[in-house]
Amino acid sequence: MEQEVAKKAESESSQTPQEEKSKDVNNGSSNNNVNGSDDDDAAAAAKEEDVAADEKGAIPVAEDKKKAPSAPKVAFADPIENSSGPMFDRDAVLARVVTEKRLALIKAWEESEKSKAENKAYKKLSAVEAWENSKKATVEAKLKKIEENLEKKKAEYAERMKNKIADLHKAAQEKRATVEAKKGEDFIKIEEEAAKFRAKGHVPKKFFGCFSS
Repeated sequence: MEQEVAKKAESESSQTPQEEKSKDVNNGSSNNNVNGSDDDDAAAAAKEEDVAADEKGAIPVAEDKKKAPSAPKVAFADPIENSSGPMFDRDAVLARVVTEKRLALIKAWEESEKSKAENKAYKKLSAVEAWENSKKATVEAKLKKIEENLEKKKAEYAERMKNKIADLHKAAQEKRATVEAKKGEDFIKIEEEAAKFRAKGHVPKKFFGCFSS
């Protein structure tokens, strides 16, 4: 019995839906005349038909899923173009270009002026340094000349002092010689007078004058 039911289910699954409907009608009319076993067979066959119908219905769903169109891509436009249009975008770009050009010119002017000021200051500093070096050289030359003059004068003064000392020494020697000569003359006179006193046997009066006290 089970084999017959299975064969019947296979034949029914291969039929079209219209044939299944006509078959259901015929089965419904025949079910009124069959016994309880035929009712069980019909119920089993109907259950198998439902399963087959569910399987057939599942296939188109899968195909529908495959064929389902994808969601259209939405292109997001530039907010500037959407809000104000291409003209506003063009004006904004031109304004930005003008601003950047103005800032670039200002920057170039600033750098040029700074370079000029730096060069001017450098020239002045160089002039000050040259003036300082020139004045230092002049003062050092004068100082060197003064030192040379002082050395020269010092040498002259030293020579003069030496000459003066030599003159003084010479004068002293002359005076010593005069004193010695005078002393020699005095000795001669004293010796002559002493000889006269010896010859006459007189004693010098001055000598007694010294001893009278």
